[in-house]
Amino acid sequence: VRVLHLKENIASLARLLASTSHGGFPVVCRLKPDHAVVFQGTIKRLELCVLLENEHISEPETNDESFFSSHPLSYEKITMEKLPNLLRRTMLLNRYATDPQYQQLFINLEPYINKSAMSVQAHFSLQCAYIIFRTLGLRRLTVVDLQNRVVGVITRKDLMPFPLEERLRPQPAEP
Repeated sequence: VRVLHLKENIASLARLLASTSHGGFPVVCRLKPDHAVVFQGTIKRLELCVLLENEHISEPETNDESFFSSHPLSYEKITMEKLPNLLRRTMLLNRYATDPQYQQLFINLEPYINKSAMSVQAHFSLQCAYIIFRTLGLRRLTVVDLQNRVVGVITRKDLMPFPLEERLRPQPAEP
């Protein structure tokens, strides 16, 4: 599972977006230094691209509480703004992934994540998951374990009737 942390490095974020086509990602954080990383919410791919387009919101990492509080984008800007074109986005991601200066810059994703994103336990009923997708019109659903650690993501495509039947059909034993 590809997850993001609340404080994410710009270069690694650009590499992730360039190397995957996922429409969204679970966001995790470590609540205390000795604890495991746990699910906090989700963020969409387009929102991440908009954040990267607005370079002024990135800052060098610090350990104090004021980290990343200076220039948050408005809700309207993050949800309504669309990037101009694919070529521009590809060039931007390539620049962020390869330019050494972006290795030292971070974005605080906390103000932009959907903290009320649905999640289900790992042993949740497949039928109930299907009903949740249909009723709520979801595109993805984060799967967590009993400690709220991300263990998977179910997409709408995963629950389409034919692939689902194929996955549930007993597989022949290999020789």
